[in-house]
Amino acid sequence: MRDDNILATLAIQFTIMSLLALGGANAVVPEIHRQAVEVGQWMTDRQFSDFFAISQAAPGPNVLIVTLVGYHVAGFLGALVATLAMCGPTAVLAFFFARVWDRFKDARWRVVVQAGLVPISVGLVGASAIVLARAADHNWVAAAITAASAATAYWTRWNPLFVFAVAGILGLAGAV
Repeated sequence: MRDDNILATLAIQFTIMSLLALGGANAVVPEIHRQAVEVGQWMTDRQFSDFFAISQAAPGPNVLIVTLVGYHVAGFLGALVATLAMCGPTAVLAFFFARVWDRFKDARWRVVVQAGLVPISVGLVGASAIVLARAADHNWVAAAITAASAATAYWTRWNPLFVFAVAGILGLAGAV
């Protein structure tokens, strides 16, 4: 890919993803990963999973992954283009559709549409979890930590911060 087209590529790809991001930016993480790692070969799986971890640990919206990918690919301008492309189209659509959506708050079709979007959002976010686990689990110890963390989160009522703390300590100890 030529460097003079990189900003246009970022703009087009993230604009498309923004319109498909039912459930937020985390719903399109598999596509962001595919574009950044497989198609564009802008980064490795490890870099992508590190960027995702940073974006989730940093205060602010979960869309920061887009900013980090854009910055990695094309510097400050890439970060700006990627972020605006990801946030702009959905912000404009939300502005115009909010009024229409409120007018039909008691309509049967609205209830059906909302009920249909829930499993789609859950499925997209679940797919993101799978892609991230595959990118981050570069050895059997990392895979075991991921599986134990998922099982603990699913079958206990523990605060997820405890799970993150244990996984972080294992990482600092050199287990991963």
